[in-house]
Amino acid sequence: MDKKRIMLPHNHNADDNRIAETMPSVETINAVADAMKQLGDPSRLRIFWLLCHCEECVINIAAATGMSSPAVSHHLRLLKDAGLIVSARNGKEMYYRAADTDIVLKLHHTIEEIARISCPI
Repeated sequence: MDKKRIMLPHNHNADDNRIAETMPSVETINAVADAMKQLGDPSRLRIFWLLCHCEECVINIAAATGMSSPAVSHHLRLLKDAGLIVSARNGKEMYYRAADTDIVLKLHHTIEEIARISCPI
């Protein structure tokens, strides 16, 4: 599909039109905004960071974060709905881990760069 040619009313810079034409789609921006909105909550950010490094069950996530299991389950549902984590069942236990996507990898690295956190693994 061809990008629509955009002519800005004011041509302040030779690159203005080219930049406007390469702007990400509304769908892409919405996906990024949703991911960032979910990680704007400190509890979800901690859970996400943990799951970037290991696969865990709700009980262990709750213990590691000092949260109740129902609170962890709520945050996990929101992270999963945003496509940031995935789950897999093993017997009666459900395990969660970070999704294997470019955006998750970039968010993980960005979080660690901003906070100057080192990966434990």
